[in-house]
Amino acid sequence: MSAQDTRGSRVRSAAARRRVRGDRAPILAAVALGGGSGAAARYAASLAWPAPAGGFPWTTFWVNTVGCALIGVLMVFLTELRPAHRLLRPFVGTGVLGGFTTFSAYAVDIQRLIDQGHVRTALACLAATPLAALAAVWSAAWTARRVLKWRQS
Repeated sequence: MSAQDTRGSRVRSAAARRRVRGDRAPILAAVALGGGSGAAARYAASLAWPAPAGGFPWTTFWVNTVGCALIGVLMVFLTELRPAHRLLRPFVGTGVLGGFTTFSAYAVDIQRLIDQGHVRTALACLAATPLAALAAVWSAAWTARRVLKWRQS
């Protein structure tokens, strides 16, 4: 391969990279805008219903459970109802609901409970939150599928 061939492939590669980045910019913007709004909603929930010191972190639990249920419904509607705008899933699914659900706060809540000597509450939270989240996404998706089937018949 000559030096000119190498330079030409580098130029083409740079142009291809810019094109790919340009295609992803709207998706990145949708995720960022959605994530900001989801995180703001989660923060508002934590201000409205603060967890008592040493108590079960109910706000984090319910935010994660409700967020997972909404993800289940969204995914059914996006995959089984009709094709949606290409930015809807990144905006709502990854952005809004990804920013709303907070498994990092779940981990911090568990650590805080352990540090404060509330090991039983921490273990209850450790087990209950992922179980509730999985049950929520499964039952919401199942229900959404049934509603779609009922509406189509």
